[in-house]
Amino acid sequence: MPDANSSLLRPTRRTFLHGTAAGAALLGLPRTSTKALAASRAKTLVVAAPATPLSLDVENSLSLGTIDTVGAFYDYLIAFDMIPDPKVPGAMRENLAPNPSAPGGYNLKGKLAETWEFTPDGKTARFKLREGVVSTYGNPLTAADVKYTFDRKFEVKGAGAFMTGVMGLGSKDQVKVEGDHVISFNLDKPNPILMIVCGHLANPIFDAKKCKEMATADDPWAKKFLDTNVAGFGPYALKEITRGQQLVAAARNDYYGAKPYFDTVIFKEVPTSSSRLQLLKGGAVDIAQLLAPTEMKNLANDPRATVASFDASQMLWIELNTKFKPLDDSRVRQAINFALPRKAILDTVLEGYGAKQTAVMPLFYPGATDKFWAYDTDMVKARALLKEAGLADGFSTVLAYNAGDPIEEPIAIMAQTALKEIGVKLELKKLPAGTFFDSLTKRSEPMTFNLDAPWTLDPGFSLNLYFKSTSFVDFSNYSNPEVDKLIDASLSTLDQAERMAAVTKAQELLMADAPWGFIAYPGFQIAHGNDLTNLTYYTSNRLCFQDYARAG
Repeated sequence: MPDANSSLLRPTRRTFLHGTAAGAALLGLPRTSTKALAASRAKTLVVAAPATPLSLDVENSLSLGTIDTVGAFYDYLIAFDMIPDPKVPGAMRENLAPNPSAPGGYNLKGKLAETWEFTPDGKTARFKLREGVVSTYGNPLTAADVKYTFDRKFEVKGAGAFMTGVMGLGSKDQVKVEGDHVISFNLDKPNPILMIVCGHLANPIFDAKKCKEMATADDPWAKKFLDTNVAGFGPYALKEITRGQQLVAAARNDYYGAKPYFDTVIFKEVPTSSSRLQLLKGGAVDIAQLLAPTEMKNLANDPRATVASFDASQMLWIELNTKFKPLDDSRVRQAINFALPRKAILDTVLEGYGAKQTAVMPLFYPGATDKFWAYDTDMVKARALLKEAGLADGFSTVLAYNAGDPIEEPIAIMAQTALKEIGVKLELKKLPAGTFFDSLTKRSEPMTFNLDAPWTLDPGFSLNLYFKSTSFVDFSNYSNPEVDKLIDASLSTLDQAERMAAVTKAQELLMADAPWGFIAYPGFQIAHGNDLTNLTYYTSNRLCFQDYARAG
């Protein structure tokens, strides 16, 4: 049963404008004195989101809601240090600069791991876990929890199959318990990113005891339980999740680290961006996710809210599903890229937020290059390529887009108009946010928008994530054996020159194969109330509830 004091009611515009009384109802707070209401509101963070999490298990889903909530319930072995963001005053971001003198080669800090060592040959990482850490169920953290977590990855074969692969783990026997609080990862080949991937958002550590308690004969890895429940060591406990309505989290008093400023977090599903904007402008929510650029511009002089815009790893593109004809022909995919009106999209839809996407990874990643970019809009080349592919009269296909993201519909309409000029009849399919992510992961449409980022600052990781034929997020169903070999080579040597040569050649092949319809680097924006402080940016482009505080 949901807690009455944590339940949000669906607001109408009329009740929203009624002020304090309506605000109390909206936040599910008791109808009490203004002073008591203010105290409750001060310690409650409210997020208006397009959709609730599709799943709370990272092995099942990395939908937007999952990304934004899982980091509150789970913790990780390590994390990057934080430094001031050079663009957003008062905000912090991960220190991604290499540090060859540090174990693992980066500026890392301990989370569930207290200390660690990385052998010079790049084949072994050993972690000493913190003692005295307990889960949300009071179970002590031990090396058995880390071992269970990685055993589960091998058995469930969801997102974890990618994570173990990119870490260089071919067998669960390579993760070894060396003591109650010591765990090691032992590889056959050196892996240049083993350490930093241990802090990846999709590598949370599970409470093994609780998971085993909830396992059944037909569900030995507690998939059903973890879909709507959590079993972690993070700073928040789950109080409620009602799909299609809201998720509620409560700060833990027994967390080993600093207790979060906000006692309660309400992650509320508000499907339309205009409604999210109005709730933010009225002070009923602290963060409004995925506002349209025009709506963010609307906050320029707002007395209650503003927008923090971070340089980010996010990319916006169209998956060109190679399992659908004629998208299996690279000439057709190239033609689509030549027809896309990127400048118009940047100017009229993104309103100056972001830049043209000219590479297959974020350009600030090591080894990223735009020297193979060739797809500035050129309708003559687009038509010629279709003719060469035997499609001079064009063809018909479908582009699916996310109704919860306000920029996708206008971009889809612009793409539809542009592609019509070269004879491509584009049917637009508008999908609710939850359905959209399910469609994306099932690869069920010929063309689908994707807004995502490679969360580990490494070119081999990024290429492996999106373009390795065995990757769980290769939503274009792209397969090129030569690219696969180059990706593998980039992740199995510590020689930086060899790594860069491999990723450069892979980028050349990928740009020619064009498995994406390249659009933009849109940055990462947080539309928030003016009294929300301690903002942070992570390469996972997620909200981090435990970081935030309220001024005054």
